[in-house]
Amino acid sequence: MSTPSTTLAHSPSSTRGQLNGVLFVALFAAAVTRVASLPAIANLGLSPLIVGIVAGAIYGNALRDGMPESWAAGINFSARKLLRIAVAFFGLRVSLQEIAQVGLPGLVESVVIVVSTLAIGTWVGMKVMKLDRDTAILTAAGSAICGAAAVLAFESTLQSKPHKSAMAVGSVVLFGTLSMFLYPLLYRAGWLHLDTVGAGLFFGGTIHEVAQVVGAASNVSPEATHIATIVKMTRVMLLVPVLLVLGVWLSRSARQAAGKAQDAQHGTRKLAVPWFALGFLALVIVNSLHVLPEAATSTLNTLDTFALTMAMTALGIETRFSQIRQAGPRALTTGFILYVWLTVGGLAITWGVERLFG
Repeated sequence: MSTPSTTLAHSPSSTRGQLNGVLFVALFAAAVTRVASLPAIANLGLSPLIVGIVAGAIYGNALRDGMPESWAAGINFSARKLLRIAVAFFGLRVSLQEIAQVGLPGLVESVVIVVSTLAIGTWVGMKVMKLDRDTAILTAAGSAICGAAAVLAFESTLQSKPHKSAMAVGSVVLFGTLSMFLYPLLYRAGWLHLDTVGAGLFFGGTIHEVAQVVGAASNVSPEATHIATIVKMTRVMLLVPVLLVLGVWLSRSARQAAGKAQDAQHGTRKLAVPWFALGFLALVIVNSLHVLPEAATSTLNTLDTFALTMAMTALGIETRFSQIRQAGPRALTTGFILYVWLTVGGLAITWGVERLFG
């Protein structure tokens, strides 16, 4: 009898707690953004997203007990719902015109590297390193597509636990940063045997984060930087079809696991389509049509980076080091194997693409 009044009394308090949680994450992300802009951090190619998950994890493990329980809903909102919105708006960074500039060579390079890296990473992670499915896929996605942003997108589709995303991001940080410094040294030493166009294809096709691609290619030439950035954004564009295929696969796996009896019971179950991926595609089209003024697009991209930083920070707060320790070395080894593949296999793919279209 007293349930309705109890619910009414509790609802404003619950909402206030959630808003306080979101506000806390926003303030935390603002501090993270400031730290990431420091030259010492920015020069390492570490984006606010990466700094956010590291800072969030440190807080979540060392100081989380000091945070009110009611704020947890706001943390969860930032790590889940805000994340989906932010990934969709990531589409404003890509345009079909830019992708057309590198033409078929850039598209072929991107498709082959993304598909092969996802397949190798998932297989090695699950079969060789004995990782669970989600950790293997997240680690492969971070290496194959666009680093931390891809991990976030896949985490949302898989609905995996935060510590698994943290391990995948750790791999992106370590090996992406290594590439940013190593690739220009190998190029200048003449060990890559690539011209400017080839260097752009290779850097853009194999380095993890967008910032890391720009950092590495800028040590070669402006032309290489331009090509590398476009190839990288082509990889980002492939996020949509890959997530749609993943959604179909997850739905099929769920039906098989449920068995015939539950299949009949849940016959009307909808396909697990990641709708934010379709939002991403829609905003790519909007950006390609130049519907929005350049100033508006720039502002939205800045806000989107901040929203992604909030999501990463929230994921970090929900991460527990004890969970990472269980699979950390195996996940890192998977990331290393993928890094070797991206370096050696990616170089072979670049040579093949240049020979095919040269």
